[in-house]
Amino acid sequence: MSLKSIMRELKEMKVRIGNISKRGGENKLWRTRTRSHIVPDRAPFESKFVDQSPWANLPPELLLDIVQRVEESETAWPARAVVVFCAAVCRSWREITKEIVKTPEQCGRLTFPISLKQPGPRESQIQCYIRRDRATSTYLLFYGLMPSEGESDKLLLAARKVRRATCTDFVISLAADDFSRASNTYVGKLRSNFLGTKFTIYDSQPPCDSIIPLTSQSNLRFHSKQVSPRLPACNYSIGTITYELNVLRARGPRRMHCVLHSIPVSAIQEGGTVPTQSAFPHSFDEQLLPPTGSRGNEPVIDTSFTSLSATPVCPLGSGEPLTLKNNAPRWHEQLQCWCLNFRGRVTVASVKNFQLSVTGDPSHSISLEEQEKVIIQFGKIGKDIFTMDYQYPLSAFQAFAICLSSFDTKPACE
Repeated sequence: MSLKSIMRELKEMKVRIGNISKRGGENKLWRTRTRSHIVPDRAPFESKFVDQSPWANLPPELLLDIVQRVEESETAWPARAVVVFCAAVCRSWREITKEIVKTPEQCGRLTFPISLKQPGPRESQIQCYIRRDRATSTYLLFYGLMPSEGESDKLLLAARKVRRATCTDFVISLAADDFSRASNTYVGKLRSNFLGTKFTIYDSQPPCDSIIPLTSQSNLRFHSKQVSPRLPACNYSIGTITYELNVLRARGPRRMHCVLHSIPVSAIQEGGTVPTQSAFPHSFDEQLLPPTGSRGNEPVIDTSFTSLSATPVCPLGSGEPLTLKNNAPRWHEQLQCWCLNFRGRVTVASVKNFQLSVTGDPSHSISLEEQEKVIIQFGKIGKDIFTMDYQYPLSAFQAFAICLSSFDTKPACE
């Protein structure tokens, strides 16, 4: 059987599975994730059709060869959806596919939803763009160089801006039509202070091997009795973004720096790695289990015994956090404006445009090459269209949150 015929049958099987899933109310998650995102890490049910299919009983060697050939042949979206179909066939196919498909750091590609929480490649950037909708205060992150004519680009993340009396929240979701914090599509949020000078990034799950303490009442999303036991009940602070006071722009363009508590500075040193999440939690009990490498008698947090006024304490990750600082633009005498080299990825002047690079103490032994490397860049290319390029050690989720901070009003910085 040729590879094309295998792909065709996988697509037909996926359609039949989708038709079966529409009969059950519990499969709302499946339809939401597949419509708006890449693929769920674990299918919410096992279809009788799939279990009885000969596809589920293929010899492991043949199955491994099929998935490898599919993964190597389909490297770009939307064709890469075939790899997703392989993971959706049945449990054995899913385990083989997850074993073969590498992380973005290793292969430079985004495939599964958890890829959005994993660091990007070391030697190149993953290029995305953000579309802003002023009417609905939403921001959509797409995978691609720029918007395509057919608008068939892969949606990665979505955010909605929510103004409050003393702050502004950007709620980040896997779905463009579901921003409920009680939803299983909720992945985190960005919260600003009153002046718009300081932002805190919250993750819906703790970073692997580096649990960040919950330090305020706002970190507890819900009381444990008010949510489904399958949903995470906490927000974990993983980073802060700070803009220097700059009233009436007396000090020139915006100045910002970002402290990422979930990424140790050792990650960019020779031989360093970033604590990486391997899967989304699938149950509330799984959310409470200690992460790999932590002590067995140190639970992450148990919100069922924590009041809203209490301050939960979690073990901290080791090492100093990574700090990023914006690259200072230079004044162009002929153009009479501030300029940065975005290598053609930014074409419209805007106060929101920025580049971030690593900054650190000389004692950290960070090479000059690492300090000069642009970790993330963001800029405008059209009306309500912005590019976002990032690489190791940032993940797509972290990069998106940092870029969202640039959209908020900053009366003390402008």
